[in-house]
Amino acid sequence: MSWVLAIDLGNGGPKVAAVYPNGTLGPASQRAVAVDIGVDGRATQDATQWWQTLGEAIRDVTSAMAPRQPFAIAITGQWGSTVPVDEGGQPAGPVLLWADTRARRYMKEVVGGPVSVQGFAPQKVLPWIRITGGAPTPSGADPTGHSLLLQREMADIYARARWLMEPVDYLGMRLTGRAAATPASMILSWLTDNRIGARIGYVPELVRKAKRDLRRLPPLVPTGTVLGPLLPEVADALGLEPGVPVVCGLPDLHAAVLGSGSIEPFATHVTVSTTAWISACVPFKKTDILHSIASVPGFDPHLPMVGNNQEIGGGALRWLREQIIDADYDTLTAEAAAAPAGCEGMLFAPWLNGERSPVEDKDLRGAFVGMSLRTDRAMMIRSVMEGVALNARWLFDSYEKFCRRRIDSVRILGGGAQSSLWCSMYAGTLDRRVEQVAQPRDAQLVGAALWALVSLGEVSLPEAAARVRVAEVFEPGDCNRDVYQAAYEEYRGLYKRLKGLGTS
Repeated sequence: MSWVLAIDLGNGGPKVAAVYPNGTLGPASQRAVAVDIGVDGRATQDATQWWQTLGEAIRDVTSAMAPRQPFAIAITGQWGSTVPVDEGGQPAGPVLLWADTRARRYMKEVVGGPVSVQGFAPQKVLPWIRITGGAPTPSGADPTGHSLLLQREMADIYARARWLMEPVDYLGMRLTGRAAATPASMILSWLTDNRIGARIGYVPELVRKAKRDLRRLPPLVPTGTVLGPLLPEVADALGLEPGVPVVCGLPDLHAAVLGSGSIEPFATHVTVSTTAWISACVPFKKTDILHSIASVPGFDPHLPMVGNNQEIGGGALRWLREQIIDADYDTLTAEAAAAPAGCEGMLFAPWLNGERSPVEDKDLRGAFVGMSLRTDRAMMIRSVMEGVALNARWLFDSYEKFCRRRIDSVRILGGGAQSSLWCSMYAGTLDRRVEQVAQPRDAQLVGAALWALVSLGEVSLPEAAARVRVAEVFEPGDCNRDVYQAAYEEYRGLYKRLKGLGTS
């Protein structure tokens, strides 16, 4: 076991790294990809650009590691997006991202009705929840909505599509030539029987209710399956030898669980990537549909994971950097550190793309609240960071109720967790000890690589998790806890005050 070639297809583009068996990183490379965001709810990317930029990043890493060859290839990335793929394995049209809401007008047919709660008609969604633990979103921002959009408004693309695939499954197919999916990668289609101990397979009743075509769904294999050997022509193009085993892709949620080192029941992590979430493995199947939290298939069929998602996390700071304050992230966080904790009462609501957890509301919009003539650039930056942390506390309250227990500490990872200042804000707002994992920006790459070793039988899951190290610990009492607890009392009222603002 020399090293694992780990791929993370994030929202901003692919990251690739050599990961050693002890969980440390070798050479890495990243490429950016464009996102097309439209006022009509459009959110798309180009899968051809994915493949081109991924090839560039892989060649960077393989050149740096030559002549040593990888032991395996691991894949993780975004999920809830749809790649239409033709018979030859090429993209048949644009990728419909997890944020694309153009199908919302069709979702009432699937989950809505005359009597609905947050867009869900109880009589329609109960069968979904009983079998899968969740249901398609009324916003249309998931594979069910994407399929309907393709059928109703993009018929030419739909006709060319042999498969409608999740991003990680698309990459696996390009690497091996094999079309397949897992219960983990297909979670947000809500078409598999996710009850503990259930057999792997699509549920025909739910496929019909979702108005999906079973023939366009990739065949299901167990999570952790070795998809196949790397194709010779792909290996040659990437500077690799053919035959390297490729493990089925994991959603970034699963890679984050292992990348946090927290695999015991209720051992919790917080991820601050473009989006954000709070999760742990749990020994039960459960759904809180009002707060968009559910237990979903995990590594072990008998130990699900908590699934939820906040539509923006570190992406809020990226928005500030790209649209308002042109500076690198180190400069931004250094300026934020100079501002007073709590920003003299100013709050930032980070709902720049609506919200999913703990409320399903794609029309929700962000805002700065409580600005004054004293508000300066440093306070604006800090308030954005604090707003993301306060939003995590909003979800954390519902998460603890879901788990039916107090969570005393959390591990934190993701690009936002590189900032010690941001980690301290999470400790103060959650009022819990926060443990920053080593190499937090690349923790999901590490998690995917360690899972590949587990899948190939080289290590056990507990042995893999034990290889994750903690870099720094933040105690709430040292992190402006009193300021942030007072700020949270004000923050809790923002949703009711801003709901409906700016929508027609």
